[in-house]
Amino acid sequence: MDLSADNDALGLLTDLYELTMLQAYWHEGMNDTATFSLFYRQMPAQRNVILACGQEYAARRVSQLHFPSRQVSRLKTLDLFQDDFLQWLKDFRFSGHIHCLPEGTPVFPQEPLLEITAPLMEAQLLESLLMNVVHLETVLASKALRMVLAADGRPVVDFGMRRMHGSDAALRGVRAYRAAGLAGTSNVLGGLQHGLPLRGTMAHSYIQAHDDELDAFRAYARLYPGTTLLVDTYDSRAGVEKVIHLVRNEGLDVGAIRLDSGDLSQQAKDARHQLDDAGLQQIRILVSGGLDEYRIAGLLAAGAPINGFGVGTSMGASSDAPTLDLAYKLTDYAGRPRLKNSPGKQLHPGRKQVWRQTDEQGHYQQDRITARDEQSEGEPLLQPVIQEGEPCREAPDLAVTRENVARHLRKLPEALLSLNPAQSGYPVAFSERLQTLRETVLRELEDSSQNSGA
Repeated sequence: MDLSADNDALGLLTDLYELTMLQAYWHEGMNDTATFSLFYRQMPAQRNVILACGQEYAARRVSQLHFPSRQVSRLKTLDLFQDDFLQWLKDFRFSGHIHCLPEGTPVFPQEPLLEITAPLMEAQLLESLLMNVVHLETVLASKALRMVLAADGRPVVDFGMRRMHGSDAALRGVRAYRAAGLAGTSNVLGGLQHGLPLRGTMAHSYIQAHDDELDAFRAYARLYPGTTLLVDTYDSRAGVEKVIHLVRNEGLDVGAIRLDSGDLSQQAKDARHQLDDAGLQQIRILVSGGLDEYRIAGLLAAGAPINGFGVGTSMGASSDAPTLDLAYKLTDYAGRPRLKNSPGKQLHPGRKQVWRQTDEQGHYQQDRITARDEQSEGEPLLQPVIQEGEPCREAPDLAVTRENVARHLRKLPEALLSLNPAQSGYPVAFSERLQTLRETVLRELEDSSQNSGA
């Protein structure tokens, strides 16, 4: 059985209630134009900024959604859906519009990562799949960004595929990692697919399989000139001395050593002294083994002479903040603004735009969320990606996305780039028009509720 959903089956990668609601809409003849907004409600406690990633990719993918006869036949076996509705699914093609933030844009609570305007049934159908794609890549890109910031210019490489949540996450994670600024990945398919350089060393098992550590190093270095050798299988100081022997006495080319366990700071300092005393200043020191952004920052603060980091599980699972309070909500239907007003889940109705405002030095100062047709100071962030069901601009280039991220980082307030929680979050304000619209809709809902109860 295939472990992933191909394009023909992708329409079924949804929650059951999406399909049952669709049939109810269809039965009631409710299919006027609707707008849905995808946003997150609260900044995770461990984050100062979230990096929007995957929304343009998701928009293009859902715009191609379809239901081949085989998949419709599978739905028919559930005995939930009428034949006329199943025929509607067979004929389904997305005809609406999607506006997105550009890939790699810092995004803050309540700001739409994307907005969809389409017939109600079409827009509703996309909810679960859109959220799945955008949530994963945004969470992973945001975590990877913290590794990059902690490394302070030193390369960070992804070693996390083995403990990520499935093959789909492992592949799409590399997209997010490249956007966030990682230098490479050990994931062969992910790296080839998304253009992130492949990096790797060796496992301890390679050393263990040889009767002699020196023989293992020699064989590997001969086969892969400029390679990185893992020196801590038995004794890291002895391992470094063997590397020195191979380079100085046998003329082999070794680019770096890797340390993977123990006191990485002290081991790195000891190894640097050994290598420098041997005149091998060109050999770099890489470390791995249970790293996260705090350990990386701590190692550098301790003066550890480390040239690069391999990061696995903590990044691949975003272990300290694995979820984002992402929501997909109806904000306009049949020409009328709509909202949800549950406690702690307030919503502003209507179609929106986000304006990013800068100070005189060009640094980001605040964001302002307005109605779509309002004008404001600053740069409008939401851009049309899909119009009348078809892409209306080039697919995002990951190299451009990576540059986009770097540009944003230079403009963000410095406090937001810290690993520690900022004393105050980035300011986001709603326009007076949107606030007034919300108050008006709330009054209408209250009046309607009172009248219906009378």
